[in-house]
Amino acid sequence: MSAPVKIMAILAARPGRADDLRDLLFGMVDACRAEPGNLRWDVWQDQADPTRFVLDELYTDKSAIAAHRETPHFQDYFSKINDIAKRTALVLDPVKVA
Repeated sequence: MSAPVKIMAILAARPGRADDLRDLLFGMVDACRAEPGNLRWDVWQDQADPTRFVLDELYTDKSAIAAHRETPHFQDYFSKINDIAKRTALVLDPVKVA
């Protein structure tokens, strides 16, 4: 049985690019949530710094993540994100989750 995989990405907008980052992320929500194997795809905004966002993603398994990374919307995101934001991504395995 495959284990679910969580991705948490912290995205800090480059100066003057917060609106571009928000638009890029919001433009992906529906497509990511519709992917087979996607269990969660949420965008959070930091209360202390509104130019910083967190992606909270949950997939059924590693193959769902691989499929996600091949989608046109992810490829578009990946081609733009480093110009728009500093990105720190964590790919997490469950240890003790409910």
